[in-house]
Amino acid sequence: MTMDMSEQRYHIEVDVEPAYLDDESEPEEDRFVFSYTVTIRNMGDIPARLISRHWIITDANGEEREVRGEGVVGEQPHLEPGRGFRYTSGAMLETPVGSMHGTYELLADDGVTFTAEIPPFTLAGPRTLH
Repeated sequence: MTMDMSEQRYHIEVDVEPAYLDDESEPEEDRFVFSYTVTIRNMGDIPARLISRHWIITDANGEEREVRGEGVVGEQPHLEPGRGFRYTSGAMLETPVGSMHGTYELLADDGVTFTAEIPPFTLAGPRTLH
């Protein structure tokens, strides 16, 4: 069996845990607020710095909003192999259900820029999904 060494060298895992923020939401005003906690782990062989993020946020009406920016929560964490970074951020929707996905751009210590996928996840208020 042949292993693709490039995948081994540059491999980031992303896990997301979303939560509905009842105290900050106002359903009667079409304001649904969510937090999401992201854990980013460098499973590759080379240290890398998270340079930027690109999110695609979709509400239940199919309206898409893109968010791009440097780093995450004001930081550009440097991830050593086997190490991770965890942060919490938030999103607001006009519908009680939506989804998010995207990518992180990273710069490895050897000068290679690569992308890590943020897998799609659902944002759902209480009693909205069966």
